Amino acid sequence: QIIVDDDDSKVWSLYDAGPRSIRCPLIFLPPVSGTADVFFQQILALTGWGYRVIALQYPVYWDHLEFCDGFRKLLDHLQLDKVHLFGASLGGFLAQKFAEYTHKSPRVHSLILCNSFSDTSIFNQTWTANSFWLMPAFMLKKIVLGNFASGPVDPEMADGIDFMVDRLESLGQSELASRLTLNCQNSYVEPHKIRDVPVTIMDVFDQSALSTEAKEEMYKLYPNARRAHLKTGGNFPYLCRSAEVNLYIQIHLLQFRGTRYAAIDPSMVSAEELEVQKISLHNSSEQEEE
Repeated sequence: QIIVDDDDSKVWSLYDAGPRSIRCPLIFLPPVSGTADVFFQQILALTGWGYRVIALQYPVYWDHLEFCDGFRKLLDHLQLDKVHLFGASLGGFLAQKFAEYTHKSPRVHSLILCNSFSDTSIFNQTWTANSFWLMPAFMLKKIVLGNFASGPVDPEMADGIDFMVDRLESLGQSELASRLTLNCQNSYVEPHKIRDVPVTIMDVFDQSALSTEAKEEMYKLYPNARRAHLKTGGNFPYLCRSAEVNLYIQIHLLQFRGTRYAAIDPSMVSAEELEVQKISLHNSSEQEEE
């Protein structure tokens, strides 16, 4: 746990795993309902392959600027000048806002945006955003749970949803209220400021909290982004489709191999792993052509 603000109550919780020699790690930012440990499947698999990954849980921040400023101080504290960001839902929006915030002296080397959005107005909650701080925790939890998949799902997805409900229960009123405020406060991403950042957009084809319009908007915003589509996975593919998600993360990070922005320890890049990736790259390009 790390405090970087003047306010002692703003505590960042994080898991920092993998080789510390890596200076440009992959950082995971959770959704509204998530904590740092929702990315445990990614931490286990990616560090096993030699990547350095950091999963974060942000403290209570009430606006995007405050969050960006706190995150910049955290990176300074960790002595990281450039990072790759994987953001899920709200985490993805905050990752884009941070890339935009630091565009004059860039801190974000690349982005993976999972089930994410670029404009908060899609939730039609901008007018209630200022009242979340008043609401009791059970009401806030009800709002979040309303976006979880209902109806029959496969066992992995059911486990993923149970895990997220459990994590949601662990969040206090102010944590939830602040995240919902960040999620719904009137704001959008200015793409011209992050045009040069390599982006992978990861989304699912089955039911998730994101509308088709929101997804289309993301594709329009990042016309050159790589696309990582999962047939199924709901709101939390990193939990219930972790093997596919981890593969897409590797494919995304492959383009930085051999540079100072590699997120993997060079001694861990085995011929076998590269072979696996060639096959998967081949498969994914075939699917895109279909």
